[in-house]
Amino acid sequence: MPIKIPDQLPAASTLRQENIFVMPETRAASQSIRPLKVLLLNLMPKKIETETQFMRLLSNSPLQIDVELLRIDDRPSKNTPTEHLDTFYRQFQMIRERNFDGLIVTGAPLGLVQFEDVIYWEHLQDIMTWAKDHVTSTLYVCWAAQAGLKLLYDLPKKTRKEKLSGVYWHNTNKEHSHNPILRGFDDAFLAPHSRYADFSPDFLAEHTDLDILATSPTAGTYLAATKDKRNVFVTGHPEYDPLTLHNEYARDVGEGMEPAVPVNYYPDDDPSKEPYVSWRSHGYMLFSNWLNYCVYQQTPFDLDHFSEDAFTKDEDA
Repeated sequence: MPIKIPDQLPAASTLRQENIFVMPETRAASQSIRPLKVLLLNLMPKKIETETQFMRLLSNSPLQIDVELLRIDDRPSKNTPTEHLDTFYRQFQMIRERNFDGLIVTGAPLGLVQFEDVIYWEHLQDIMTWAKDHVTSTLYVCWAAQAGLKLLYDLPKKTRKEKLSGVYWHNTNKEHSHNPILRGFDDAFLAPHSRYADFSPDFLAEHTDLDILATSPTAGTYLAATKDKRNVFVTGHPEYDPLTLHNEYARDVGEGMEPAVPVNYYPDDDPSKEPYVSWRSHGYMLFSNWLNYCVYQQTPFDLDHFSEDAFTKDEDA
């Protein structure tokens, strides 16, 4: 089944060229089923690129998904045309009285910035607090995972001395092997990271009640969730395109930063060679499981009757 997005959104053309099923609003209006309402809070600078990446992963589901785009504030963007933002993005005030089946909060290039110095920190706090009573399940990605842990558990910001950049091996936690978020996962899988944030499994286990679902010896915690699956934290970037890490590396080289070559990304670790994708199937599986087991299986049919009763269903339903 498709995702439903505005007919003229740039992502629509890109995804159709990739043979991904995208349903325009005009066609979806004739169907009688209720699509899942998913809100994408896009904090990345290159919003068109990021929204396309997430829509690609959301498309791999038998469910019809109605995606709405949310911006954090009305400041002008250096990397996204104002016309695009005005046409396709909502302001929080426009949607705050509504309920949603799912919310995705993207990463942001704020790895070395303290939370209190983030210009939109209070706005983000408002949205995350609102989500507790208006969203069935929220997926926090990379920097947003760190921000979510601060809001929900008051965890301090922890950073690494060196940036984590590359594609790393992870292992699922056998203690939680029956968690539906892990359904279909291989015991070991690859996923990209690009962050300074440090997510120690031992620290999270000691200071939260999260289920630690997947970890890496090098990258630390990759996937964790609250027991009711209403909050899911992904510390990497399963949505990344084949060349996203390459473009970040080339940017840093061009700025004279002398970055390390992304790990396990280029053939023979040679940046002159075209990188290969080794994380695509994992990304699709992760988002499919989140949509099915954290959102669809738990959300009420009528979002106007959003309540805690929606989260009492058996996880294996």
